[in-house]
Amino acid sequence: MKRLHWLLVVLVFFAATRGADAQPYPNRPIRLVVPFPAGGAADLAARTVTQALSQALGQTLIIDNRGGADGAIAGDVVKTSPPDGYTLLLATTTGLNAAPVMRKQPPYDPLTAFTPISLVGKFGFFVFVHESLPAKNVAEFLAYVRANPGKVNYGTGNGTSILFTAQLASIEKLNMAHIPYKGDAAATADLIAGRVQVMIGTPGSAMPQVKEGRLRVLATLLPTRSPLAPEAPTGAEAGLGKLTISPWAGLFGPAKLPPEVIERVAAAMKVVGARADVREALDRIAFQLQSSTPEEMGVILKDQLDAWRRTAQEVGIEKN
Repeated sequence: MKRLHWLLVVLVFFAATRGADAQPYPNRPIRLVVPFPAGGAADLAARTVTQALSQALGQTLIIDNRGGADGAIAGDVVKTSPPDGYTLLLATTTGLNAAPVMRKQPPYDPLTAFTPISLVGKFGFFVFVHESLPAKNVAEFLAYVRANPGKVNYGTGNGTSILFTAQLASIEKLNMAHIPYKGDAAATADLIAGRVQVMIGTPGSAMPQVKEGRLRVLATLLPTRSPLAPEAPTGAEAGLGKLTISPWAGLFGPAKLPPEVIERVAAAMKVVGARADVREALDRIAFQLQSSTPEEMGVILKDQLDAWRRTAQEVGIEKN
């Protein structure tokens, strides 16, 4: 009888365990690893999307900020996590394009280390110039720089800014001095002070200075005009259509993520992508909400990786 009693206990335990495992995904909180510190554009976008995605999935998403190493720290956390759907990555251009292309020893192959799930959207980059620069539009800016070779300083605060501006200079045959910074905040501070005259960067603290007249926006590099600067043309409208870099954000999991998990999260992201309130909230930080299928996200990743590699080679970007 005693042996039978313990046998029944074991059977009940395994039945309960199997029952928990059999519950449809997700049945517990999900960790979303964000490759930037709290407070930045990626983090603000992540928090807005996470709240809506939690509602769509019926489970809490917990943000885990893992900044540093051009996004490679966050990428490594997710890459080495179990492929069960409970650790996901808000991947960005920095971690899955810049880090593999611009480092001598790439931290991973983004095409094999991760599973694409869905696009989340596009980051807004703008062409800012200091008020002292006598250029009211892109054509006037290009003409001024060509007439003053080597006299215009441009600041960059991230890998995307570096490649954007280097590609622009290469295509338009511009001679400008590059002043690199550790982040957009420092680059923007010197732009406002006039120590650099142009910056391709995120809005951050620059946009309020546009309203004050100390800076001007010549164009946005988003696919469509931004509510933050509706009068600013897109790059294509301003004649910058040859720029091939597209700063994106997407949801990824570790390699070998189960199909049912991929489909569930992608379907939830599609619901989020259709919400006008989420779109409006993200527009306020110049982030354009956009979902996709897993296959489309995979194509975006590969195409942008190719574009980064090609552009970095063409403009002579040195690997660090």
